[in-house]
Formats: sequence, structure tokens, C-alpha cells
Amino acid sequence: MTLLQAALLSLFPALLIFAALTDATSFTIPNRISVLLVACYFPTALVLGRPLGEVGIDLAVCAGALVAAMGMFAAGWIGGGDAKLFAAASLWLGWAAAPAFLVVTALAGGLLAVALLNLRAEWLKPYFSGAPSWVVRLATPKAAVPYGVAIAAGALAAFPQSALIHAFHGSF
Repeated sequence: MTLLQAALLSLFPALLIFAALTDATSFTIPNRISVLLVACYFPTALVLGRPLGEVGIDLAVCAGALVAAMGMFAAGWIGGGDAKLFAAASLWLGWAAAPAFLVVTALAGGLLAVALLNLRAEWLKPYFSGAPSWVVRLATPKAAVPYGVAIAAGALAAFPQSALIHAFHGSF
């Protein structure tokens, strides 16, 4: 059973990394990634033996995160794919890892913004003449910010504190 549990738990970081790479290279996060995260949560929670009440709390955290992310989207701070990824990641992380998720995501977002400001400096433009198109897009002044990268970093950093990981360690 622990091999199945580990395989299911590995879906979360794999999908987050895929979302971050997709966002960095195309400035979009496909809906299927967020849908897969939500869909994969339930069999993972079931196999790990999470009580129904705790699953309900995780769903409430996800709903709260979705409302907050929709507000950030409405304000123009993040994209729609970022909002959905944020909510889907919060489902996996739950209440226990929420503070770490928020803090690390905010810090990673700040670092990402500073890095992109530096990358988008006018004097660097000549160095991107032979770069792949996605690098040129990242280096384009006033282009979007792939905030999915920061969300993935925050979620991956907080994942060890999640109830799912604690349930997995408790199964040994």
C-alpha cells in the first residue's frame, strides 16, 4: 500500500512543476492541470485514510483560497490560471500548511518580480537575440509575470507540512 500512497503523493509535485514550467514558457496554466490536482486529491486522501471531516476542512480551505484568488484575479494581480492553481494546491496542503504556503508564495513572488525586472533591463536585450522564444517573452518589458512559478514554489515548500504527508509518514 505504501508504494501506491507514494505514487499518488508524487502527483502533486509533478503537476506543480509542470504548471510552473508551462507558465514560465507560455504565460498560461492549462485548466487540466488544476482539474487533475483536484481530481487526484480524493483518491490520495482515501488511500491515506484521511477522515471525512478532515477532507471537508481541506475543501473549505480550498474554497477560501479560491475566493481570495478570484479577488486577486479581479484586481488584476494574478491570472485566472494562477487563481485556479492556487486553490487546487491549497486543497492538497490543507489548513496545517496554509501559513507556510502563503508566506513562501509571497516571498517567491517578490523574488520572481525582482528577477524579471532585472531580466527585462534594456541593456540586456542584445543578449537575447539567439534565445528561445519563451526566454525572449520573459525578458520583454511589461510582459506578464508567470506567478504560477511562485505558487508552485510555495506549495512545494509547504507540502511537507501538509496533513497528507503526515498521514503517509504515519502509515509506516
